[in-house]
Order: sequence, then structure tokens, then C-alpha cells
Amino acid sequence: MKVLVIGGAGYIGSHVVKELMKGGHSVTVFDNLSSGLRQNLFAENGFIHGDILIKDQLDKAFSLGFDAFIHLAAFKAAGESMVEPEKYSVNNINGTINILNSAVEHGCKKMVFSSSAATFGIPEYLPIDEKHPTKPINYYGFTKLKIEEFMAWYDQLRGLKFAALRYFNAAGYDPEGVITGLEQNPANLLPVIMEVACGMRAKLKIFGDDYDTRDGTCVRDYIHVTDLATAHVKALEYIDRENKSLTVNLGTGKGITVKEMLDAARRITGREITAEYTGRRAGDPAELTAKSDLAREKLGWVPEYSDADTLLRTTWLAYQKNRR
Repeated sequence: MKVLVIGGAGYIGSHVVKELMKGGHSVTVFDNLSSGLRQNLFAENGFIHGDILIKDQLDKAFSLGFDAFIHLAAFKAAGESMVEPEKYSVNNINGTINILNSAVEHGCKKMVFSSSAATFGIPEYLPIDEKHPTKPINYYGFTKLKIEEFMAWYDQLRGLKFAALRYFNAAGYDPEGVITGLEQNPANLLPVIMEVACGMRAKLKIFGDDYDTRDGTCVRDYIHVTDLATAHVKALEYIDRENKSLTVNLGTGKGITVKEMLDAARRITGREITAEYTGRRAGDPAELTAKSDLAREKLGWVPEYSDADTLLRTTWLAYQKNRR
């Protein structure tokens, strides 16, 4: 297929592009490089420097004639979304509406959306399956849920077939070491641990050690970015094959605690990695894990790289390459 990857120069987007190429698909990246990096682009692909807030630029892109597109251009910092909701409204909501309108106007009606398990909110049971109530507790999660609702209406009214992929924590780097562009201003656990290991930060703050978990720290379901990228490709191929829309969760269903991740990082990097325990953050559940049986059934998707050691080893390699 000829695929337009919107946000394809970003952390997740670049890994999706690599897996699309491996699957024999023709790829063009559309990105404004606000958080994406030129070093994440592949010479074999087309690149359009464009912004989803400028519909004319999207129209020009879609006029090139694509079979499908993948949307990875939403802002994703949950904390920031609670402080700057306007920013998330404009980019995530307005930007997505521009994308949907341009796509259907140019006859591109197969779409994969990188959604989020933030659509669920506080878990009522674990692991979270697709039937779990959707009650987001941050504005970021709200925007992702609204985008899913827009896609469902465009399916009904315009025949747009979509896959919405919900997941918690993307982590790790390309196991082959080809993609090494680091996220800018990271807030997630693994890159913060790596920044401490590299001397870019003084210490890691661990928010809470008194949760009802096996070691008192939060449990999170981490998914390796290559496993995530593979799921995007499989979802696209499912839509092409079945001509049906799909919403699935992605995860291991197990989860790793903050302390387990820190201990593994100290072992793999050989660095001390100074850590400080502090109070809980508001809205942080003790445990978040996703059930991905439906993804296994519909897409034949099984995570291969999402164990703690592989997550950390591939991330450490990327940081070492950049520090050199």
C-alpha cells in the first residue's frame, strides 16, 4: 500500500515507518518537526514538511493519492494537557478534523489512529479490556476519546475504516539500532532513568512507595515501540483485508513496577542512578495493565520485545550513541 504517515518523524512514528518499509509498503512522512527529528527520517521515503493545522498543506499531501494513512500527530503529555487545554484542543481536535476532512475529500478511507489507554481513566478492574468504561481523568485522554468518536461517525457517514490502538506506555528503541533519535523533553520513566544514568539529570524522582503493589511502587504496562509499530502495520493490513473498523488494546497484561525498572536499569547500565522517593502524584493509579486478547485474535499480534531487559537495553544503546 501507499501510506501517508502523519507524525512519522517522531519517536513512535519513525518506528512505524520502519516496520511499514519492512512489510513492503511505500511510505511518505508528513511532519512539522515540532517534536519529530530529521534524523528519524529514512532516505527511501518521501517527506512533506507540513502542519495538520494548515488544511491546504494536508490537501496537497493527500492529493498525491494514498491508499491509507496513519495518524500519530497528537500531543501526548497528560500533565501538560491539564495546564494548557487550549493547546490540546487546537492540535488534537482541530488538527484531526482537518486530517479526516482532507483524507475523505481525496478518497483515502483507511486509517490507523495511535490512540491511548488514557481514554479509560481510573481502572475499575484489571487488566483493562476493550469493554472497560471510558472515563478519562485528563484532558489528553479526553481528546483521544473524542477523536475515536469522530472516526466512528466518519465511518458511518463517509465510509472511513479505522483502527484505534489503545496502549499505556511506549518505551524502548529499535532493537537493530537504526533509529536512535531521542525524544525531546521526555517525561516518561525510561528516558528519565537514562538521563540520570548519562548525567543529564541529577536524580530520578519516584512518586510514592506505599502503593498496594509487590514493592510499593506503581505498576505500569510497558510496550516496546517496535511491538507497537508492528501492531500499527498489522492493523492497517487488517482494515485493507477485512474492510472493517477496529478498536483494540495493546499491552503485555503483566506490568513492571518503577523499582523493578530502576533495578534492571542499574544492572544493565552499570550506573548508580540516584533515586529519591517523594509523595504520590494526584491521579496516579497503583496499577495499570491492558488485556490484548482481541489484538491477538484479530491481528495475530503478540509482543516480542516488551520485557524489562529489552526495553532498557535498546534505550541505553540509543542514549549511548547520542552521547557519543
